[in-house]
Amino acid sequence: MKALSYLNKYLVKYKWYLILGTIFTIISNLFGIIPAQLVRYALDLVGETLDIYYLFEGAAIQSKIYDIFTFSILMYGLLILGMALLKGIFLFMVRQTIIVMSRHIEFDLKNDVYQHYQTLPMSFYRRHNTGDLMARISEDVSKVRMYVGPSIMYGINLLVLFVMLIGYMLSVNVRLTVYVLLPLPLLSISIYIVNSIIIRRSEEIQRQLSNLSTYVQEAFSGIRVIKSFVQERYSFGNLQKEAEVFKDKSLSMTRVDALFYPLILLLVGFSNILVVYIGGQQIINGTLTPGNITEFILYVNMLTWPVMALGWTTSQIQRAAASQARINEFLEEKTTLVSTENRRTPVAGALSFRHVGFIYPDSGIQALQDFSLEVSRGETVAILGTTGSGKSTLANLICRLYDPTQGQILLDGQPLASYDIQYLRRQMGYVPQDVFLFSDSIANNVRFGIPDLPFEQVEQAVKDADLYQNIVEFPHGFDTRLGERGITLSGGQKQRLSIARAIARDPKILILDDCLSAVDTNTENIILNNLKRIMANRTSVIISHRVSSAKLADTIVVLDDGRIVEQGTHQALMERNGTYRELYEKQLQTEEV
Repeated sequence: MKALSYLNKYLVKYKWYLILGTIFTIISNLFGIIPAQLVRYALDLVGETLDIYYLFEGAAIQSKIYDIFTFSILMYGLLILGMALLKGIFLFMVRQTIIVMSRHIEFDLKNDVYQHYQTLPMSFYRRHNTGDLMARISEDVSKVRMYVGPSIMYGINLLVLFVMLIGYMLSVNVRLTVYVLLPLPLLSISIYIVNSIIIRRSEEIQRQLSNLSTYVQEAFSGIRVIKSFVQERYSFGNLQKEAEVFKDKSLSMTRVDALFYPLILLLVGFSNILVVYIGGQQIINGTLTPGNITEFILYVNMLTWPVMALGWTTSQIQRAAASQARINEFLEEKTTLVSTENRRTPVAGALSFRHVGFIYPDSGIQALQDFSLEVSRGETVAILGTTGSGKSTLANLICRLYDPTQGQILLDGQPLASYDIQYLRRQMGYVPQDVFLFSDSIANNVRFGIPDLPFEQVEQAVKDADLYQNIVEFPHGFDTRLGERGITLSGGQKQRLSIARAIARDPKILILDDCLSAVDTNTENIILNNLKRIMANRTSVIISHRVSSAKLADTIVVLDDGRIVEQGTHQALMERNGTYRELYEKQLQTEEV
């Protein structure tokens, strides 16, 4: 229950559902116990009336006795029927409170987990795969709901019924009650042993389910690659292997789980035998009536379902505990990206990098070493370099998706860490190298940074990104819905839409991370010429491996293996006859060819 204690705050929040559910459970059980007493009275009445009936055999009063007897039995039958109806009504009310409470808690827990996911840094997402994240917010939360819903409902029902029944049974006959309860300690020990096995196997199942979800999610995301390489059979074979492991683990737990019901039925049957045997002896001695024995058998059978549910409930609680432990593992993760001062002062855009170094925490790879650079307000700087030189890492540090492991980054002379994180990121327009578009309309993808952005600004942003003509040719224009990850568009169109999304929010700092790699040179020139107007009076960082993208830059920085090897204007670097010139001439020759 230690892992499940996290849910107590939700139980307190929805305490009235729980309180009312408990009250309705007590009332419904009361209407379940009373019919057993009515059966006892009816059965004893039959025995007593028969003796009197045959005593007056042949007399005129015998028919009146019969009429009174049948009327009494009819009244008992109607009372039992009425009690059953009332019990059903209150059982409905129990579900309308406790089960509804569980749905509210499920809703809140999923929202809290998702909200917490969004606060975690990029390093967390590099360590954990998407399938595992999805499994914890869906499968694990669903299993937790079974604890706060049906498990609590059946648990309260068992507790209430046990207290009410045992108390009444003791008042009728102590000795018979003790014999009826003899199998219960054995039942408790059996449940404890079986559940110890169940919780271990449940954790294994959840881990395997995460692996299975991850594989399926990855296969669907890369379906074009799978089809292109004709690897459908191989992919399906791998899925079968993962599913086979999941099936074997599930069957192993099902075999253990199957021990509950035969065990409980055996112990309940043994209780019935004891009732008949011990009760029969007391009837012979004259201390009990046949109605008492029938009543006790009904009580034992009333305990049968709750005790059977005890096995199911404990199993569900153990599974919920395993799932909540997995959820808690992520909820206990805290982001290191916190603001020191929550600064929200207006941003001009001057950036300063002072001996910045960065090592990726998950891989240990050093991406930047002793990087120092001054970028004035409104200046455009181009960061050039080959693949793996640390260009994209620099973009991540500016957006504060990571913090430097060495040195410091300043914005307008203030440490980047002093700004409120969300406020800081609202000042930036970021076009990532790996373009991601949402399954929504083109207009809404452009509006992503500002959901209420006027259509005129959406249209202008698309024109600046040289995508307007493509969009108006679509049958639905700006209302065209994109497939998952923007699969409807070509690579170049996706990059241009990503640029439009960044510039639509009118950022103080514009970061273009190799965002023109999928467009041809002519389109690149059109976009860069449009961006020239947009970049005016705003700080811009152009990250690219193509020299042509740097022609608008006031300063060009050449990176190699995380270090600055050259820095200056285009003319100065060409005259230096170094790495930049070599890179320029190679790309120029390639374009000519």
